[in-house]
Amino acid sequence: MKDFLEALGLNPLYLAAGGAGGLLRALSSTRHSLRERIVSPFCGALAAGYLTATGVHLLRSVAVPLPDDPLATFGAVGFLIGVSAMWISDAVMLAVLQRLGRPT
Repeated sequence: MKDFLEALGLNPLYLAAGGAGGLLRALSSTRHSLRERIVSPFCGALAAGYLTATGVHLLRSVAVPLPDDPLATFGAVGFLIGVSAMWISDAVMLAVLQRLGRPT
């Protein structure tokens, strides 16, 4: 399974960290619908799978102090992306709809 995920460009560590972040968001939220709570861990995992390396690169490029342990760094950034993935997807979809001139 690891080879399949890596062939898709997804690191299993990032997926796990993002899924855990999405699960935290789903369990701690009371104002979101059941559908959003179910989808949140999957959205968190996918977002972290594709955005974690970029997020770490951006943090390093602006000189944010990061732990020396790359496993801790990538895991923490993946978790934070996973927690905020539904918010990120909502913001992206809103921007796309506004760009297309559709009412939001």
